[in-house]
Amino acid sequence: MAKLKWGMIGGGEGSQIGPAHRLGALADGMFEFAAGALDHRPDAGRKYAQRLGIAADRAYGDWQEMLAGEKDREDRIDLVTIATPNSTHFEITKAFLEAGFNVLCEKPMTMTVEEGEEIVRVAEASGTICAVNYCYSAYPMVRQARAMVRAGDIGKVRLVVTNFSHGHHGDATDADNPRVRWRYDPAMAGVSGQFADCGIHALHMACFISDDEVKSLSADMASTISSRELEDDAMVNFRTEGGAVGRLWTSSVAIGRQHGFDIQVFGETGGLRWASEQPNQLIYTPVGGRTQIIEKGEGGLHDEAQRLSRVAIAHPEGFPLAVANIYCDLADAILGKVRDGLPTPSDGVRSIAAVHAAVASSKADGAWTDARPPMFR
Repeated sequence: MAKLKWGMIGGGEGSQIGPAHRLGALADGMFEFAAGALDHRPDAGRKYAQRLGIAADRAYGDWQEMLAGEKDREDRIDLVTIATPNSTHFEITKAFLEAGFNVLCEKPMTMTVEEGEEIVRVAEASGTICAVNYCYSAYPMVRQARAMVRAGDIGKVRLVVTNFSHGHHGDATDADNPRVRWRYDPAMAGVSGQFADCGIHALHMACFISDDEVKSLSADMASTISSRELEDDAMVNFRTEGGAVGRLWTSSVAIGRQHGFDIQVFGETGGLRWASEQPNQLIYTPVGGRTQIIEKGEGGLHDEAQRLSRVAIAHPEGFPLAVANIYCDLADAILGKVRDGLPTPSDGVRSIAAVHAAVASSKADGAWTDARPPMFR
């Protein structure tokens, strides 16, 4: 089978997320890296793309040039990944969808709820595939957890407790580092800093595993480093449409925490726990029973977990391979296979609606606020 053609916007040299996308997209031989506009500096982007093996005529200076150059090619790209700053996601995603390209957009999908709803409508009207890179949901044992919830192994979900907290932005003397500063700049990041950057991964994971959606929330946000306009710490309580209670903490100033993304889901007949720093293991406790460790790659896992497990039991699979699983699902979707776990524009707009609701709630001293986008109320 011929490889699908893949292009990337952003994620250039020195990017934090770019290498993970390149490793993930190329891991299984399903995609060929065919086109790119990798840097906001046109010449630097063109040169870097060619160093990565992209032909000179498909090494573009910016996304507009890439769109113009690709849309009429017989061998045009099958998928474009958008890994640019938050403020540009909407414009680029919409333009490529309207031109009939399949899109994988980094989170947050948009900066406003209205933009998010527009992406949902454009994706539906164009008949294209649009996905959002909530890549943690593609770890095999996360898929196992979701399958167990759906199978009734822990009964009706009562409580979800999750956090995504690290300390890598806790040094006030590093606040002007360009790789840090933009995350707390409203012009680049939008209305929220840490919650929109990391907290929505935890929120999406809570919804993904519990197979439910957030209905309302109450938030307390803080900028613990005074030079920051946007929050670097947030505590969010939420209630789901299915009646579950949720607790979410996210922080970038928790010095000593390296990655700090974990989730616990408690049901009527059992509980589950998964942590990104031990991603091969899912902890399961049935009510009245012993705690069990379910290992990636062992026998008896649900099909979704088995399908996305790449190496033998006891061998670690990390973040780039979770990203690769997103690309596997995208390749299958492009080829006409339905993959239920692929994060959609609906997930993207629900996330940004929750971000705006959290900001509004925090400004109102934690008042409970409807977290749903208008189109889903």
